[in-house]
Amino acid sequence: MNELALITGMFLVTFGTRYLLWGTAGRFRFPPWMSDALGFVPPAVLTAIITPAVLVPDGQAPDISLANPYLLAALVALAVALWRRNLMLTIIVGMTLFMLLRWGLGLGG
Repeated sequence: MNELALITGMFLVTFGTRYLLWGTAGRFRFPPWMSDALGFVPPAVLTAIITPAVLVPDGQAPDISLANPYLLAALVALAVALWRRNLMLTIIVGMTLFMLLRWGLGLGG
């Protein structure tokens, strides 16, 4: 019985929050300054997720060295992203370099 109450509660919370957003979509507009500010949310969140994984890959201490495959691949991916402005190319180059460094050369053990 507790499981049913838990599932029902999770459904109500999830449905309620999503319905509020979808149900009111198009009925009001954000001010221009807020719309502009919201454009920075995805890059900020992505940076907050990626930076600790790149700089502290073992979860213990920062590793800012040439032996850190996460950091090397991230720097190359950043350079490709700035140079080509192509998301798919950036992902392919970054992941390929990371795999070569991590498993091909054995960096970051």
